[in-house]
Amino acid sequence: MNDELTREDLRKMQEELDYRQLILMPELIEEVKRTRAFGDLSENFEYKAAKQEQNKNRSRIRYLEGMIKTARVIEDRSDADSVGLFDKVEIYMPEDDETAIIQVVTTVRCDPRKGLISKESPFGKVVLGKKVGDRFTVRVSDNYSYEAEVRSIEKCEDDGSAPLREF
Repeated sequence: MNDELTREDLRKMQEELDYRQLILMPELIEEVKRTRAFGDLSENFEYKAAKQEQNKNRSRIRYLEGMIKTARVIEDRSDADSVGLFDKVEIYMPEDDETAIIQVVTTVRCDPRKGLISKESPFGKVVLGKKVGDRFTVRVSDNYSYEAEVRSIEKCEDDGSAPLREF
């Protein structure tokens, strides 16, 4: 399965990959060497912590390399009056009588607490392509769904402000 990513996603991933390989990894290698000198490795917490950080960094490097290698580049092709990637959308939830501002983003940049909703999520899938005034049902599971309505759409482009998810 190839992840659908924007050019900005790939740029951010390559930037992080370069940092992790060229700057962070040498620092972590030095930290492991330094803490190894503290003595008995079975009771050396500093050494274990340094190794954990080094392994975490290696894991993130593998993840980024795999994502970059298998990514399928996408572009937003939404109409001027419909919800597309990175548009700011005001959503009304009748069940709660509340509104929220969301942006539909790629999976590697989502953060629901900040209103950044993955285009792969149940909500993201159904809201893409909707127009102002459209009401829709979001099916979360077989037992739960809810209604929502698009109140406004502010057309936006990917300005790079949405950070990459850690894991």
